Amino acid sequence: MDTVVQADENILLREDNGGVATLTFNRPRARNALSLEMLSEMNAALDAIKADASVRAVVIAANGPAFCAGHDIRQLRAHAERAYYEETMAACARMMLGVMRLPQPVIARVQGIATAAGCQLVATCDLAVAAEEAQFATPGVHIGLFCSTPMVALSRNVGRKEAMELLVLGDPVTSARAKEIGLVNAVVPESELDAKVSEMTDKITSKSSLTIAIGKEAFYKQLELGVEDAYAYASEVMVQNMMAEDAEEGMGAFIEKRTPVWRGR
Repeated sequence: MDTVVQADENILLREDNGGVATLTFNRPRARNALSLEMLSEMNAALDAIKADASVRAVVIAANGPAFCAGHDIRQLRAHAERAYYEETMAACARMMLGVMRLPQPVIARVQGIATAAGCQLVATCDLAVAAEEAQFATPGVHIGLFCSTPMVALSRNVGRKEAMELLVLGDPVTSARAKEIGLVNAVVPESELDAKVSEMTDKITSKSSLTIAIGKEAFYKQLELGVEDAYAYASEVMVQNMMAEDAEEGMGAFIEKRTPVWRGR
């Protein structure tokens, strides 16, 4: 049975269906800007999902014409003091790291514009699907704020020249360009967005949850290592993975030409 858990004031919605948890930004009139309250709700939701073994994949979506306009500038200006800025940046960093550290793959479902920290979130997600009409930008330079935190995710997902183009020029790019530079995996008509996301989640949920979790953690850890250390680390991960019941089941099923039965251990 589908279950729906709604955040306070409905600024964030959660729907669970078939092992997939969908988190939906629900501040359409504010272009789904990341207020401190939204960040708090997201961090709580990510913490809950991390501890929920029934969730096999996560989708981050949004209601309204915008996916996410980044930080809530009006809120920041209303609390123009260092401590508040620090609290907001820390909450945002926690959210981004939370997405990366979830054992479940996270897919961004981008139906509209994603700017600044919204673009950062798309870059942070493990996978991203965008509607043809979607656009992406890190426009902070236009208002005297270099998008330094979005830079962290962008520089780890697209080429250096492409990242600097986005950061220094601040101009929006189309979804087609975003795919070209590696910011998103697929671009489809908006009417096909849900079908494409479902195609991905169906494939993810058909795999061993343990294997996916092992692989996702290793992927991000090895990126921060030198190549020799990365091979040493990945080799140890591979050995540990081979000792798991799901690996034994998968290899046996391959040899016996049958469908594996995953147990998540």
